[in-house]
Amino acid sequence: LFSFSHKAALYPCAVVRWFNTIGDLPDEDTGMWVVQPAHQANNAPHISVIHIDTIYCAAHLIPVYSTQFVPPNLQHYQTYDHFHKFYIKKYADHHAFEITS
Repeated sequence: LFSFSHKAALYPCAVVRWFNTIGDLPDEDTGMWVVQPAHQANNAPHISVIHIDTIYCAAHLIPVYSTQFVPPNLQHYQTYDHFHKFYIKKYADHHAFEITS
């Protein structure tokens, strides 16, 4: 989160990384939606700056793990680089459950 001022007005903002759903239905085994990071036409990540008043609800993402072990030195900020698909955790709270169900 960050903010900036323009003509004496303060604008609180957030940087958002966008995701696309995979398929038209939630995952059959978990009941959770599967998403992947969205990319621009030039393959750059789709990232935007938005006003925080436009945020409806935060999303909790769980990596879709493969059959390989997760490297023990993997840092949280490397998650988007290491994993390519994520579950949207609908059990995080009541609002998330209502939105994703």
